[in-house]
Amino acid sequence: MLIAGAKGFAKQILDVLFQLGLEKETAFFDDYDPYLLNLYEFEVLKNEEMVMRYFEKNGNSFSIGVGNPKTRYLMKSKLESVGGNLVSIISPLARIAREAHIGNGVSILTGALIENDAQLGEGVLINVNATVCHDCQIGNYVEISPGAVITGGCKIGDFSFIGAGAVLTPQVSVGANVVIGAGAVVTKNVEDNVLAVGIPAAVIKQREP
Repeated sequence: MLIAGAKGFAKQILDVLFQLGLEKETAFFDDYDPYLLNLYEFEVLKNEEMVMRYFEKNGNSFSIGVGNPKTRYLMKSKLESVGGNLVSIISPLARIAREAHIGNGVSILTGALIENDAQLGEGVLINVNATVCHDCQIGNYVEISPGAVITGGCKIGDFSFIGAGAVLTPQVSVGANVVIGAGAVVTKNVEDNVLAVGIPAAVIKQREP
């Protein structure tokens, strides 16, 4: 398994690979830091030629080991362009309801809870002990941080970020490219391209689309 990324979140993904018994032939990809050649005992591939050789030898499955929503998408696009096949990494210590709908290439970590009729788009990241309740719709490449709670019927647009411990109250909609600050409590709808913080959450800044 190739993991796109080789720093903080990649270490969390590695833990899930050990839980799944998939650490054999694991490698990481990082073309940003020229001095990062290994993560623990695992090789860090530095360019697309190395990635293609890895895919030829070990199969072309990869998962995303970075957290930032837009960076996740860029890494996915880069590795798909050299023949990679994006797959999901889901901890066996997460609880996924039978009627939850999970998109391709998601990362779901230890202690996460996904309830019935929740819908996760492509490349979604559900971090440690986060909860996505029934009937939620989570867009593509959304990051939900540790301990966040997305209550029933909420919607979150593509490329948004929900901070650690934040709570979305029932039926709230959060737009695309939104950042919800850590510990915020979102009690009303949030438009696209903003930063919202506090209890109750309030918009404090516009963000570039």
